[in-house]
Amino acid sequence: MSSSHSTLSKADLSAAQTTLGGAANPLFFLCGGLGLAGLGIGFALGWNRADNLQYFLHSYLWNYCFVLGIALGALFFVLLQHATRAGWSVTVRRLAEFLTAPFGLLAVLFLPILIPVILGHYNTDFVRYNIYEWANPAAVHESEVLAHKAAYLNPTFFAVRAVFYFGVWWYLGRFYLAKSVEQDRTGDACVTLRLERCSYVSILFYAATVTFASIDWLMSLMPDWFSTIFGLYYFSGCMVAIMAVLILASIALQAAGRLTDAVTVEHYHDLGKFLFTFVVFWGYIAFSQYLLIWYANIPEETQWYLLRQNGAWKWISLALLFGQLLIPFAALLSRHVKRQKYLLGFSAAWVLAMHWLDLYWVVMPSMKTERPPFNPIDVCLLVGLVGLYAAGVLRAAAGRSLIPRSDPRLEEALAFENT
Repeated sequence: MSSSHSTLSKADLSAAQTTLGGAANPLFFLCGGLGLAGLGIGFALGWNRADNLQYFLHSYLWNYCFVLGIALGALFFVLLQHATRAGWSVTVRRLAEFLTAPFGLLAVLFLPILIPVILGHYNTDFVRYNIYEWANPAAVHESEVLAHKAAYLNPTFFAVRAVFYFGVWWYLGRFYLAKSVEQDRTGDACVTLRLERCSYVSILFYAATVTFASIDWLMSLMPDWFSTIFGLYYFSGCMVAIMAVLILASIALQAAGRLTDAVTVEHYHDLGKFLFTFVVFWGYIAFSQYLLIWYANIPEETQWYLLRQNGAWKWISLALLFGQLLIPFAALLSRHVKRQKYLLGFSAAWVLAMHWLDLYWVVMPSMKTERPPFNPIDVCLLVGLVGLYAAGVLRAAAGRSLIPRSDPRLEEALAFENT
């Protein structure tokens, strides 16, 4: 529930605290430079391993899905706020809109994953660079299971689906950001009504594309294995990531003198509640998936977990149980933590790091190594992909307001209080 006792209005928000101003360009070049350097060094290290880029491609997919998950989480956050006609979130919604802007860039960054899949189908000498077994014609010929799934898991259809996914995400992200910025200029309240009406259909497209993308890019790393709720598993991680990023971005902007009056302890409290909700939701989905597979005890299904709960991999599984569920659950359960932005920020950073580890746990065991591998390549690719993504976000934010200044519910957001 909320009440409106604050006297702050949108007229009190100066341009100095609602735009990045002159900081946008230097930050853009800094992030872009770090991104290019990270990817370049990561590729050089991967090439020098003389393993046909197998480690590089696995690490790239892991870090790519981490960054993509932030953008996908942001897109759902925007859609959800419009679908529910939320007023409290207006002052943080523009940050999420900016985070959806680089889908075009993310489509280009998907090429190191897509190109080996396509070329491996036509040139068997190139298959050794491919991380997907189903893209190897020889493997498909030898496996009855892969041959049965070939109608879906084949390079051409894989590429077509990827183009469709990115087309949907790019269009939705561009549409909602463009209309929101247009409303800043025109003040037309009908824009809000249009975005609300479009959000319901948009959520359906979002759900379908995220589900199938997670199946294509992550679950098919072990094509003999399947789970009917794997899409929800990845989605829950995306939402954990975006709530953590919105909290950390708000804290960072306020430390730089931006949004000091627009984002209050009440907003942090609700962002903290969202973060807590999706931590619990991730735990519920993860447990449900594990319980059903454990209870059925079908070899085709249990192989995925057997690989991850034996040997040294079991320590990663335990780290996720405690680090991404039990510890954050205990910390975020407290109202006090959610209303102290630096405590909340620490919790958000912790959960975000655990989400990164979660995707490591999903991707890297497909390399079939006895011990969990870690390499400087992982850090370089994380810096590279996060840096380029941040540069894309900064480019979208440059010269634009950090809040929707003409949104009809802005006054409600500024006056928002938890009761």
